Amino acid sequence: MRIVEFSGGTLRFLDTVPQHPPASGFVWIYLERDALDAHLSTLQHAAQVLGGSQLLDLHVKDLANRSHPSRYDYTSVYDLVIFRRLATEPETRAELGAMPDAQPQPLAIFNRLRTRAVGFVVFDRLLISVHPSDCYAAREFVDRYVGDAVQSAGVNVAARSRLPTGAADLMLRMLNLMVDSYLDMRRDLNSGLDLWQQQLLAPHSHTADWGALLSARNSLHTLEDLCDEQHDAVQEWLDSQQEQPATWMPQADRDVLIARARDVVDHIQRVLHHVRRMEQSAETAVQIHFSALGNRTNEIMRTLTALTAIFLPLNLIAGIFGMNFQFLPLIHRDTGFWWTLGSMLFIAVVLGVVFWRKRYLARSGR
Repeated sequence: MRIVEFSGGTLRFLDTVPQHPPASGFVWIYLERDALDAHLSTLQHAAQVLGGSQLLDLHVKDLANRSHPSRYDYTSVYDLVIFRRLATEPETRAELGAMPDAQPQPLAIFNRLRTRAVGFVVFDRLLISVHPSDCYAAREFVDRYVGDAVQSAGVNVAARSRLPTGAADLMLRMLNLMVDSYLDMRRDLNSGLDLWQQQLLAPHSHTADWGALLSARNSLHTLEDLCDEQHDAVQEWLDSQQEQPATWMPQADRDVLIARARDVVDHIQRVLHHVRRMEQSAETAVQIHFSALGNRTNEIMRTLTALTAIFLPLNLIAGIFGMNFQFLPLIHRDTGFWWTLGSMLFIAVVLGVVFWRKRYLARSGR
């Protein structure tokens, strides 16, 4: 568990919970979900002393729930935001075992669409965040602050000009970092989908993995639902801030906070729009694939029909001269066989040329 105090443009890393909130700042308490039970009494004490109210048991269960969906809830004292971030590659590899390495095909990128729940409890002067183990979102900010800290009188102090202005501001910065990880995946997802479409639409291709396709479509549907939940959670929090503004916060800081929240909502909408576009592209590729199969079947049937039409008059001639009559033209002449054979070849050549000119025997694309 880490305790960071932001006050007067500086920050301090503390060993214990302060007895009162800073006059012009806030306190950030970060801990991993596995340590929640062990530090629950400390959190409740900090919430009572620094926030004015302990956490409800129901909200504590929400924070401890690893599979909790994104949501927003509130009390008269604090706000609760649950946000699902994208799992990192080591986390995905640990969950799936050797599957990512065992699937070199382009669709293996969709296995990375795994998420982890991150919980935020936002007071006026206190932010409590509960993260998965070794969460990059919290580590990004902790490492940044530790790297900029200087040793002064035995206490880590850092003077920075762009420190978060409040607990909600720091939460939005971490949310923005989590959403950007989804945006960073767009290029990989597009590349994987493009390669899969090339395999699917390649002529005489038999390498399309339909099981992987269904898995990818399910992943995209899950990601769309996830983005909807994220959008609703952040939008509801933003609406509550606009309907009940904090009277203690300066108007300039409040405007920055609202602008940052809108930026997070806009990023989520961009991810949602991209996912829906990928779903549409996947559905279009499947339709084009089956249309190509149908067109290929039509070409085969057209060729077979043309060949049948060429040999039909030859079968007619052979059938006539194969009838059991004593008197038939040419059958008692030495050159009759050659005249008949020549006629049959002539008819076959003429019909073949006619069908070729009409493109009945031509390949597609010529």
